[in-house]
Amino acid sequence: MNAVAARHYQDHAPVEDHAELELTILMPCLNEAETLATCIGKARDYLARSGISGEVLIADNGSTDGSQAIAARHGARVAQVLQKGYGAALQGGIAAARGRFIIMGDADDSYDFSALDAFVKKLRGGADLVMGNRFQGGIETGAMPPLHRYLGNPVLSFIGRLFFRIKTGDFHCGLRGFNAQRIRELNLRTTGMEFASEMVVRSALAGLRIEEVPTTLKPDGRSRPPHLRTWRDGWRHLKFLLMYNPRWLFVIPGLSLCGLGVLLAAVLFFGPLQLNTTMELDLNTFLAACFMIVTGTQLVSFGVLSRYYADLTGILPRTARSDWLMRTISTDRLALNAGICFLAGAGFFAYALTWWANLDFGPLSNSEIPRIVVLGLTLIVIGLQGFFSAFLLGVLEIPVVRDKLAPALKHQAKQGA
Repeated sequence: MNAVAARHYQDHAPVEDHAELELTILMPCLNEAETLATCIGKARDYLARSGISGEVLIADNGSTDGSQAIAARHGARVAQVLQKGYGAALQGGIAAARGRFIIMGDADDSYDFSALDAFVKKLRGGADLVMGNRFQGGIETGAMPPLHRYLGNPVLSFIGRLFFRIKTGDFHCGLRGFNAQRIRELNLRTTGMEFASEMVVRSALAGLRIEEVPTTLKPDGRSRPPHLRTWRDGWRHLKFLLMYNPRWLFVIPGLSLCGLGVLLAAVLFFGPLQLNTTMELDLNTFLAACFMIVTGTQLVSFGVLSRYYADLTGILPRTARSDWLMRTISTDRLALNAGICFLAGAGFFAYALTWWANLDFGPLSNSEIPRIVVLGLTLIVIGLQGFFSAFLLGVLEIPVVRDKLAPALKHQAKQGA
């Protein structure tokens, strides 16, 4: 059981046989009195019709409209989740579920809980996570806002496939089934709407078997607006996807900036570049290119440090590249290379300063000297960035060292006592 989730729910069900069931149909709930009974009825009818040993579990997140009583009256079990948030409700529900498999879906009557055969078949066949695909199954008129249907969901799903190579066409479908134990072992943490992204991403990173089935979506049956907030929750999904992929967040943009900057700087170092009779690239463009190199270098260093920290903490799984990174980088090595870069920059700067001094610090008619000054300052800044990044790497390693020393320190304390 997820220890974090377990601290945030209370099981309000009557005492009964706690033997493991095959299926838990889980619904997060916050003031769903208008549609909850319908959803529970469909889910219970499905269990009865299919002959599956299962339960309907309502993860209530503090409803004030009597949803808990409605759930109990219609034969569902209620787990009261104390911590607020869509993800927190689902974490509490997953921790409380007694089924070997869990199928979760919103309690707003937008998903059909009477048609779950495809999910169960995939789960019985060995899938760890089964995603519904609303674009394949059908979206009724008015069921999904145009902004979500044609921009938000397709863009975020594309980013998920690009970043994590997840072959699913509907990254944020709320109707999904999974092996309860496999998902509990992921120790999911997010408490908001981004929980939907975390479940898919962490499953993919852990190498779980992910499949999808067509499902339908119809307009929800509530008279009030949905809990989902388009821009806020969309940003939280995007932020999560970026934070779990330092390569796309930092390294690829950084290398792109560095590559373009180095190319421009190399072309313009020895003089201006005449593009046509009216356009010329000169010192200002050279200066911009150097800024690009500095920014790109900083982004790459952020990416390296992020991936290193992710390996240390186990946030991301180890790969051949990350193993090479762990073996290669160190505070001493980074500081040494940063020092070499700083000295090279200082040498260029001193050379330019000496040349200028020979002219009694007068006007410079030769455009080569300002270029050397800018190049020297660029290398100095990169050297300083690298030096302090090296010590940030050392700071990131401190908790790991402390954890390794903890048993020895405890042993010494006992001996001293």
